[in-house]
Amino acid sequence: MKLPIFITGIGTGIGKTITSAILTEKLQADYWKPIQSGDLDDSDTLNVQKLISNGKTQFHRESYRLTQPFSPHKSAKLDNVSIELEQILKPNTENLLLIEGAGGLMVPLNEKQLIIDLIAHLKAEVVLVSQNYLGSINHTLLSIELLNNRNIPIKGIVFNGKDDSNEKFILRYSGLKSLGNIPQLPVVDADSIKKAGESIIWDS
Repeated sequence: MKLPIFITGIGTGIGKTITSAILTEKLQADYWKPIQSGDLDDSDTLNVQKLISNGKTQFHRESYRLTQPFSPHKSAKLDNVSIELEQILKPNTENLLLIEGAGGLMVPLNEKQLIIDLIAHLKAEVVLVSQNYLGSINHTLLSIELLNNRNIPIKGIVFNGKDDSNEKFILRYSGLKSLGNIPQLPVVDADSIKKAGESIIWDS
């Protein structure tokens, strides 16, 4: 059985959901977001579902559905909920499972545990999304260092945006491989998501 794939990023708002949609479509994987914070009528699961056109992908219900648009620990507190890793159980599927995280690796789930603890709990392999901006080298390498220190396997990096200088340094320093660049999508729909999958390099 292949390890599930956990999509995490070097920060918030750097393209995890679009990356998740592109990979879900390209791999015809199942999709699962364990923790959703805020706007449950316009959740990441619902948005990704609109962008998937293959007939194999299954969408699995979130373990925690929080009503407030904050970090999971704050949203849970406002909802009078306690997030417990033991209650987050992988869906039962024979298909490759793609898991979308919330924010970056050090985003808190409760008073003691972080997103990186969730990744370890789920025994997943990471795809790290890096957006090219001033400071992204630092943020990307810190994320990689943390994952390596926890002995969490990294499949590779997806770059959102193009900056050859940044990318070459990150890849050379980290020894990781690029899984490709997310192209700028003037229109985000099922056709453009499927087309964007051509830019992703994925070895089974």
